[in-house]
Amino acid sequence: MWWGTAIEAPDPGALARFYADLLGWTIGHEEPGTTILAAPEGPVYVVFQQAADYRPPVWPPAEGRQRPMMHFDFQVGDLESAVAEAVALGASVAENQPQENVRVLFDPAGHPFCLCRDDG
Repeated sequence: MWWGTAIEAPDPGALARFYADLLGWTIGHEEPGTTILAAPEGPVYVVFQQAADYRPPVWPPAEGRQRPMMHFDFQVGDLESAVAEAVALGASVAENQPQENVRVLFDPAGHPFCLCRDDG
């Protein structure tokens, strides 16, 4: 048995490579319009799919705009170093930061994701 999720993107290969670099995972499969990222331990996959007329979600949500339908949370030991690494890979930091121990960022396609400090 395996499990995973699918994420729409204007350039699925580029977005999969961003997350591969961020997480240290590998590209398991790539074909036109689809790239699959494989977790190193276990049957977990993230599928990045080409989306026609892709519009990035808006966070925080705004009336009449595309809402985030999901987001990743990644637990990290050193929050500021993890943010710096993600930004160096192409992420951007959200203006609105609702928690001290969490940083909201946007991946290169505009999907929000969170880096959560492991307090222990």
